Amino acid sequence: MPFARQSKSTSHPRNEKLNKAVRQNRLLSRAGLSERLFAHVFKGLVYPQIWEDPEVDMEALQIRAGHRIVTIASGGCNAMSYLTADPASVEAVDLNTAHVAFNRLKLTAVARLPNYDAFYRFYGTADSNSNLAAYERFIQQHLDPTSRAYWEKRMLSGRRRITIFSRDLYRHGLLGVFIGLGHRVARLYGIDPRDLLKASTMEEQRAYFDTALAPLFDKRMIRWATKRKSSLFGLGIPPQQYDALATAGNGNMAQVLRGRLEKLACGFPLSENYFAWQAFGRGYSHDAETGPLPPYLSRNNFATVRERAGRMSVVNASLTEFLAAKPTASVDRFILLDAQDWMTDAQLNDLWREISRTAAPEARVVFRTAAESTILPGRIEDTLLDRWTYQQEESLALHHRDRSSIYGGFHLYTFKD
Repeated sequence: MPFARQSKSTSHPRNEKLNKAVRQNRLLSRAGLSERLFAHVFKGLVYPQIWEDPEVDMEALQIRAGHRIVTIASGGCNAMSYLTADPASVEAVDLNTAHVAFNRLKLTAVARLPNYDAFYRFYGTADSNSNLAAYERFIQQHLDPTSRAYWEKRMLSGRRRITIFSRDLYRHGLLGVFIGLGHRVARLYGIDPRDLLKASTMEEQRAYFDTALAPLFDKRMIRWATKRKSSLFGLGIPPQQYDALATAGNGNMAQVLRGRLEKLACGFPLSENYFAWQAFGRGYSHDAETGPLPPYLSRNNFATVRERAGRMSVVNASLTEFLAAKPTASVDRFILLDAQDWMTDAQLNDLWREISRTAAPEARVVFRTAAESTILPGRIEDTLLDRWTYQQEESLALHHRDRSSIYGGFHLYTFKD
């Protein structure tokens, strides 16, 4: 399978591509030190689950049989979910080598584990010692050497990295640790965020948010912490994106985060929003038949994703360099996640030159931003922007349906040529 033939190396290279992307200021400046701190904490596993809604993505992308997709990998939930729409290929790229190893493990697991129950135990509940036995029996020998070396490396605790699948995967990774810290801070004030999941109606969800969660953002410690860029590194928010996010609340980050958490807690029924389960319950339902799940993890989609797993590949690269090696007019759909919030104007122009060159007729691009507005006008050259149509009304409607709720805007562009 293509995802098992990526490298002959036996150890992961350092995240030099990530370091280059994040570092934009000189080392001894305040901004430069902040960027290097972010690069250091971001080099490991960040997103056990991706925080973009794949159902919104697929509605915007209108994926059809035979389409060729290029996406940023992150945690892989969305990239694997796109397989349900029958594309010819899903090429996932990521600057973070831990994410590359995470995605290759996930693809090998869906292809090699004996059945859906074993796959759900591995990625749904993700807290059983039987997952380690399943790894050694069904997955280990089929992993590429680089990914296998990553998962079998011992951490400072002496445990192999693969053991996080026996110790609740979703409490690990930078985001899992950040969510756990948020729970601990809430409990200092007598609030247990898990209580939100006891709500049986959206009215009860609203009542719990208004009476228990919203007042936390008026606490002095929380206001103090959210003013510091490093406090949001656990969300995968680099210094550049923090500034963009702060503009949505006129510089009041506590206000911004309160609004995003409000949509997550109150905007959708709990029976439909697995992002809320992750944020407030720190995992999915232990029963695969109840509760919402990402499309790739659903029992109904298991056979389809398994059959098509070989169509997906994962490489360590920037999106721009990956596209630069592809033929003209060879990509139908592009998914940029929120990566452009990190970029300088020069980097944005380089990226969109390659997107425009490799875009097939009727190509579509989707991305998210920390702030509400699309970031492209005034930042990329008019000659590039003029080749694309911004679907403003559709973008706004899709943003309102995005269950992850943490972004300010969702944006869809369609190719004119």
